[in-house]
Amino acid sequence: MMTEKLSQRINSIDLMRGLVMLIMLVDHVRERFFLHMQVSDPMDIDTTSAGLFFSRFAAHFCAPAFVFLTGVSAWLYASTGRNLSGFLIKRGLFLILLELTLVTFSWMGTYHTIWLQVIWAIGLCMIVLGLLHRLPFTLLLTLGLVIVFGHNLLTPIGFATDDSLYPIWTILHDRGFLITSDVINLKVSYPVLPWIGVILLGFCTGPLFCSTVTSKERKTAFLRLGLFSLVLFAVLRGLNIYGEPSAWQLQGSLLLNLMDLFNLTKYPPSLAFLLITLGGMFLVLRLAESDLISKRQRLIAVLTGFGAAPMFFYLLHLYALLLINSTLHLFMEPNHGELFGVNHIGWIWLIAAILAIALYWPTKSFARIKRKSNIKLLSYL
Repeated sequence: MMTEKLSQRINSIDLMRGLVMLIMLVDHVRERFFLHMQVSDPMDIDTTSAGLFFSRFAAHFCAPAFVFLTGVSAWLYASTGRNLSGFLIKRGLFLILLELTLVTFSWMGTYHTIWLQVIWAIGLCMIVLGLLHRLPFTLLLTLGLVIVFGHNLLTPIGFATDDSLYPIWTILHDRGFLITSDVINLKVSYPVLPWIGVILLGFCTGPLFCSTVTSKERKTAFLRLGLFSLVLFAVLRGLNIYGEPSAWQLQGSLLLNLMDLFNLTKYPPSLAFLLITLGGMFLVLRLAESDLISKRQRLIAVLTGFGAAPMFFYLLHLYALLLINSTLHLFMEPNHGELFGVNHIGWIWLIAAILAIALYWPTKSFARIKRKSNIKLLSYL
């Protein structure tokens, strides 16, 4: 019975990871083959179709889930009595190295511009958690809440590029270039301060997955967290009180009203952005342990198959997209300037579905090899 409960708890985490990996795949296919219809942050609802808008909005759930569940996994690792500081710092540095090398090359096939994106942000958050996790639990929880709920107060603060505080503030809160030259550019796309708050909250939520907490208690907790987050989002965002730099306004139709309401800032993630994405994640985690899902073994197997080796799948799909794009350049002329692209968002979902099927078995096989292998490097993936 204890083994069954443990499996159910871990399955819910891997299931959530697998789900957001598939959503992420759609967004990365969009960035490869729909870039001629690129969206801004927040999006311009006057020029963005509903299909493109909600495809991009779905991708907003990925980074918060990745970072939050990294914090949960860190707590689970620490609960075994192992050295969490060393574990997090080494893996954090490894992720930053991956961002600078394999991930950067996978996007453009060059190193002229290095984009510090989600992998860098997760790596830096892991290092910070590795340094802070021994602080009292209440202090960690308070710090996480203060960062997540309070960082929007920092929005008016900015520094000129020649100011000594510009690099620090760019890393923490305002995306921008750290280096610009003819040889190489280095840009922070994911300012990390709000993500540090998210990983701390994930770590503090880890005890919900301990063996002494029943599935019923955990589902109740996630339901309450999810509903609280979504109701607070509705109040703060609906009334334009606080938590999102771009206020929404009444539009000419219900669809445009919804698009404007959900048009949220991701870089850095606003409080409204985090409330709706983490709120949705809590409800999915609750659903993952329900009878509705637990009886669908094939669905669980597929999603946990992707979620059990997320970094491997992340690299695999990026290089699959690079290979497809490079092959097209060998045999065809680009049809959108210098880019290859499709003309409807539906094609993006279809391409993503085909890629998901093609990459499922390699990912599942790697996860099985990783579980059985004693090679430490594999655990980093």
